[in-house]
Amino acid sequence: MGVITYQYMSDKDYSVITINREEKRNAISLRMAEELMTAIEKAKKDSIKFLVITGAGDRMFCSGGDLNDLHGNLSVEEAERRLLTMMGVLHEIAVFPVPTIALLNGGAAGGGCELATACDIRIARRSTKFGFIQSSLGIMPGWGGGILLAKRVHTSFAFRWIMEGTVYQAEELEAKGWLHRLINNEDWQDKDEVLAPYIAKSFQQMKIFKSQYLEEIGVIGLKDRMMNEVKKCASLWETEEHRHAVEAFLNRD
Repeated sequence: MGVITYQYMSDKDYSVITINREEKRNAISLRMAEELMTAIEKAKKDSIKFLVITGAGDRMFCSGGDLNDLHGNLSVEEAERRLLTMMGVLHEIAVFPVPTIALLNGGAAGGGCELATACDIRIARRSTKFGFIQSSLGIMPGWGGGILLAKRVHTSFAFRWIMEGTVYQAEELEAKGWLHRLINNEDWQDKDEVLAPYIAKSFQQMKIFKSQYLEEIGVIGLKDRMMNEVKKCASLWETEEHRHAVEAFLNRD
């Protein structure tokens, strides 16, 4: 089994991409980013009603980028190059031809929240926590997720969340509109029941729903804006604040 797995649910006409790295809190390495892109391209070739992205285990959906690949000693140029790989993944998810659904099996931090934000719908387990914590590491969203966040929630809340780096309870984020549904733990295992409202729709409906949604939120120039955010994040990579924050994180007890 690979670190990123792809499963086509032919009887229900949807596909699931799973991050299988529970021992590393489902952190995304450069190799995993490439595997994610491969899985997304594969999903495009299947006649699916929607695409699900989830994580292994019940602790974390995704803890963000793997600091072995995104450590504090990278140059600005190398940081930008590495960040762009995952930015491409997020853009493909955002403009995917049918709806994308993040099944948030656990919490998310940093890039994990960016990955969830790239999806159209976010469904989480109750009592989970989520944080755009990049500012606490002396940087900002580096995969283009900040640009996407401003399209998912009120712009002023997106700005505040990114700037403050707050970790919110799922219940608070449901009220803010970032999370669409909360599921009790005892109901979480029945995925078909959780996904029933989407399974019930036709392929043609879901394609039309997604195309109309993309028209409403406006995606012309989206990739360029996301790339610009990556450049801004990379420009902070060599700052003392970022290096010290990463060192403190890696050396924590």
